[in-house]
Amino acid sequence: MTAIQAVYVRGHEERPDPKLHIVYRIEIQAHVRSWQMWRRYSEFVELHTELTKSTGSSPPAPLPPKNSLAILRGPFRDSSSMTEERRVGLETYLRAIISAKDDKWRECYAFRDFLGVPVGRQGTTAEGGTSSKQFSSSSWLDEHLELQAKIRDIRADINKRDALSDRGDVSASHTANVQAKKKLAETLSRVRTLKQGLQELGMAAMAQGELQRRTDMVARLQDDCEKLGKMVTVTRQASRLAAAPSSQGFTNVAIAPESDRAALLSLSRPVTRVFGAKKPQETEMTRPLDDQGLVQLQNTQLDQQDSQLATLTHILQRQRHLGEAIGAELAVHNELLDELNNDVDRVGGKLISAKKQLNRLG
Repeated sequence: MTAIQAVYVRGHEERPDPKLHIVYRIEIQAHVRSWQMWRRYSEFVELHTELTKSTGSSPPAPLPPKNSLAILRGPFRDSSSMTEERRVGLETYLRAIISAKDDKWRECYAFRDFLGVPVGRQGTTAEGGTSSKQFSSSSWLDEHLELQAKIRDIRADINKRDALSDRGDVSASHTANVQAKKKLAETLSRVRTLKQGLQELGMAAMAQGELQRRTDMVARLQDDCEKLGKMVTVTRQASRLAAAPSSQGFTNVAIAPESDRAALLSLSRPVTRVFGAKKPQETEMTRPLDDQGLVQLQNTQLDQQDSQLATLTHILQRQRHLGEAIGAELAVHNELLDELNNDVDRVGGKLISAKKQLNRLG
């Protein structure tokens, strides 16, 4: 877990929801950062029970007693003094676990989750505990956000490499590409760790819908890393042309101007009709890709369009079935209305006959 330097229970506050209760502010200090957590006394009790059950023995320090026991010990003490005494006892309880020679309590997942240990920074404790890669639900999301920022940094390095290559600065372009590769290797390792942490959270009774959502998030990270892996292996044609003479020992070789090359191509091939008002334009997505990458990108977009078309077809079929069902229901209702109209006509005829008979009798 994170190398925790100190733990303090600094204060408390009263909260009205769901009913009036007291929460304690826990401040955790590590090597490079610090954070705080708010916990109720009942959560301390649950932690104590879980640690005892998981390790087979009670933590090195006892929990402070509940209010009822404290009142029996001192009936004339006010609530503020009892709350302060409990705060001190809770701080002693946490410090005893952190400083214990046996790390079985502080290495439990329940204790790490209770303190909200951040993801991706699990190392050894200040007392020499072993490393761990278990995540809490909230810290898993923090790690995902950091990986997204890391991917944006890699894209920025690749764009910097391309810009330097266009200016003919081969050395700086190569340095930027190497830096992007290093960042990508680190990101891939962290993505694998994130995926393993999600599997552990899934076994910890995470809701199926939330587990599926986070699985999709990891899949998108993996797709981004795969695309970046292809992009860092692509080198600009300009850099290859600039590096080729020096690599082969021909320092005085001059490259033909672009105008001569265009004139040569225009002579060797007749002008043909170009369909469309404009020539195809490069985009930010296609610019760093080679021919194979462009083909793969086109196939991916075609697959996405096919999938969207299949979804639209399914929706239209469902709408058609609903329309047919509504039409059949309306036909049934029309038949019922016709029968009702016939019944009304028959009853009306009987009423007219009865009225005529009454008039004759009158």
